[in-house]
Amino acid sequence: MNFKSYFVYGIKSNRDGRIYVGLTMDVDRRIKEHNLGQVFSTQYYKPWKLIYKEKVGSLAKARQRERYFKSGCGKEILKNIRE
Repeated sequence: MNFKSYFVYGIKSNRDGRIYVGLTMDVDRRIKEHNLGQVFSTQYYKPWKLIYKEKVGSLAKARQRERYFKSGCGKEILKNIRE
């Protein structure tokens, strides 16, 4: 069986400090896309820096973790990460 790994990630804008949370199978590629302005919702706040990455076993679990980190409690955890 071929199991795919997903990652939930948090990035922080060097421009204004905002935090974006997403999920992907390839974190390096996705961050490059953010920093090249290829992601509509983040294109005006680049450059971005990775502040959090978590490997999750399934897409369903990744979506659940992404939802948590987009919530108030989860976002506070990301805001308190020392860079």
